[in-house]
Formats: sequence, structure tokens, C-alpha cells
Amino acid sequence: MPGRSDQTVPLAVKIVVSGGLGVGKTTFIAAVSEIEPLDTEAPITQLSVGVDSLEGVESKTATTVALDFGRIRLGPAIALYLFGTPGQDRFSFLWDDLVEGALGTVVLADTRRIEECCPALDYFEARGVPFVLAVNRFDGADRFELDEVREALGIAADVPVLECDARERGSVRDVLGALMDRVIGFRAASGRQAVVARG
Repeated sequence: MPGRSDQTVPLAVKIVVSGGLGVGKTTFIAAVSEIEPLDTEAPITQLSVGVDSLEGVESKTATTVALDFGRIRLGPAIALYLFGTPGQDRFSFLWDDLVEGALGTVVLADTRRIEECCPALDYFEARGVPFVLAVNRFDGADRFELDEVREALGIAADVPVLECDARERGSVRDVLGALMDRVIGFRAASGRQAVVARG
């Protein structure tokens, strides 16, 4: 037909990137986004002293105060829209809006401040959102076996725990690929349970 486009319109998939303050969410999205990423970074000021802990990330000078946003296509059929959450507890009221409609989540962890990812893990586990844990490798940070990280955080055996470098496009793509596999498996299992329940 004249005027008809042969281009495939990709399926739009919303993905959330979460974790504690300074864990690398903005960097993760910027490394892989095919569009100019949106960020809402603001300088860290004296007002945050005693409110936001910078222990272990003392060199951090800016922080996300609303969201990060980027987009990447995984082949011709799927476009991932990436939404990064703010890391501070005082901005957690934004999470419900950012997570609405998301098919899955990447939770980033930093071994220098491993406990900082716990609020995100608790949040997504409580809501039944499929997620993967990606341990972002920072220069000079202690390195632990992934099984040690899983055990320390009490993560279920079926949840993927991976290493990544949030600065490297290929590493970020691998994490997103693992998340999509997790989402597909999660949905397939949910479908089987629904069939059993109806039967």
C-alpha cells in the first residue's frame, strides 16, 4: 500500500533502575541510552548534612532529586524506557509513581554501602515486581563473591545477581538482558499458576 511504513513499531517496556544514594543509577542509564538522557541532578548542599549519609561516597557532589530517564532498543521488537529513582529515603514518595506500569527493575548495589540497596529490595519484593540485583563495581571497592552478596542480602535463589560496570554500555546491556529474561520467566510462571488456580 502506498505510504505504508515497513518499519516495525517496537513494544514499549517500562523498566525502573533503583538503589541507594550514589550507587550509579544516573551513570547506568546514561551509559546505554540511545537518546540524550534526562537527569534531575542537583548539587549536594549543606542542607543535606545529617539527612543524607555520604559515608563511603564522600566525593559525590550531586544527586538525583526526581528521576533519570533514557531509552534503548533491544533489537527491532522491544524498546526499553528506563526510569531511575532517587536514592535518598526522603524522596521515596516518588517511587510509587515511577514504578507504576513497570515490568521489571534493576536494583543496583555498591559493596562499599551494601545496606543502601535494602529499601529498594524490600519495596520491590513487597510489590511482587520482578527484579535483578546488579553489583556495580567501583574502583577500590572490596570485591565479594556474588553468592556472598546474595546471602548477605537474603536474596532468593531464583533472583539473578550479577556484576556490572555502570559506565560500560555492554555491561549495562547484559544486565538489562538478564532482567528481560527474568520478566519473561516471571510472567510465564504467573500464567501457569493462574491456569492451575482456575483448574
